[in-house]
Amino acid sequence: MKPDEILRIVDAIHRDKNIDKEIVFQAIEAALVTALARQYGETSQIVIVIDRNDGTISGSHDGQPIESAELAGRIGAQTAKQVIIQKIREAERDAIHDEFEEQVGHMVSGVVTRFEGATATVTLGSQEAILPRSEQIPGESYHPNERIRGTIFEVRKVGSRVKIILSRIRPQLVQRLFEQEIPEIADGVIEIRAIAREPGYRSKVAVISSDNRIDCVGACVGVRGNRIKNVVEELGGERIDIVRWSDDLQVLVPNALQPAEVDEVILCQMLGRGIVLVREDQLSLAIGRRGQNVRLASKLCGWDIEIMTQEELDQQIERATAGFASIDGVDDSLAERLVGEGFLSYDDLSVIEPEDLMEMGGLSAEAVDAIVAEAERRAALAEEAAADERRKQRESDRIAKATADAEAAEAALAIVSGAEPPSPAGHDEPAASNGAAESSGGSP
Repeated sequence: MKPDEILRIVDAIHRDKNIDKEIVFQAIEAALVTALARQYGETSQIVIVIDRNDGTISGSHDGQPIESAELAGRIGAQTAKQVIIQKIREAERDAIHDEFEEQVGHMVSGVVTRFEGATATVTLGSQEAILPRSEQIPGESYHPNERIRGTIFEVRKVGSRVKIILSRIRPQLVQRLFEQEIPEIADGVIEIRAIAREPGYRSKVAVISSDNRIDCVGACVGVRGNRIKNVVEELGGERIDIVRWSDDLQVLVPNALQPAEVDEVILCQMLGRGIVLVREDQLSLAIGRRGQNVRLASKLCGWDIEIMTQEELDQQIERATAGFASIDGVDDSLAERLVGEGFLSYDDLSVIEPEDLMEMGGLSAEAVDAIVAEAERRAALAEEAAADERRKQRESDRIAKATADAEAAEAALAIVSGAEPPSPAGHDEPAASNGAAESSGGSP
């Protein structure tokens, strides 16, 4: 291996593989050490140094210099070649890993090339990445040669390869799309403070402007909604609510629950919970379909949010006060203080910090342990009762459905045969209630 050949090899690998020259030099040195160890023995202390400027090789074993002719000869040439190839592949893998590791959380664009089951393989320039089913937006489908965008979720080394995993369900994708579509965000004038997302269904994005002259919400929506429309289209029609951020929870919580109108927000500091009071006609809107609106608002604010009307709150306060006062060791004054701090169920009381309860009631550690144990017992009983009620309701609904199906079949048979259709069953009986008793954490 001549000096000029070494320099030529190093330069070619550096340019073709984008690997630092120093890494290539070290790989060749390691390869020569491995090759010479076959001759001198594995226990020999072999040192090989390649001059980075002229490519000359010098070396020693056990402190004795090795002749240049021996180093430049064909001793261990095949072994050296194999080791060099292996080291270069490792260096190439490490370079690719480091390159994409720096892009974790960033958005990339690629072309779908093939599928393995539900997992899509996406080409990112010269590298391939995968988009697993678990990281795809529910309901989306992709086709070969289709260009898609996603964020780099994970990068890890697998043998001699680098596995790059993409995602389209992480909040970072929404943030990167906003940065791309809204110049004020890219410039830093508008800042995204929080994102809560349920992929494919709905996201809430909280924004704030550092310039009072710029309306952060209006800038994100764009003229006639053109800016937000592009983001929604990229996410397959996912609904996006843009919320004005505030450090004051009394302002942020109502903003996060839009489009519902909020009457009052009661913050329970000890529980990290916000009780939000709304009118009866706003209740379903505040909660959202299957609880989605309040769930996303809770994620956005970082607080548990419970929606109720004033009447429901008054009822819970009355039940909680009476229930807590019935526990040995809890007097009326302590029960009222607990309710005032937002503890409205036995479940709430069972997770109170013992030190807080000791301070509030002037109680001993033994008394606090007994109160918490009793609250846990009552919460478990309440949960069991609620679960039993739900089971009975499901059974009742199943029977009602079976009865309705049977009546429909009889009616259809009667029409076919020309007979008079039977009267609906239960005509003389009141209809069964459709509301199942839900667990409220063991409300007293």
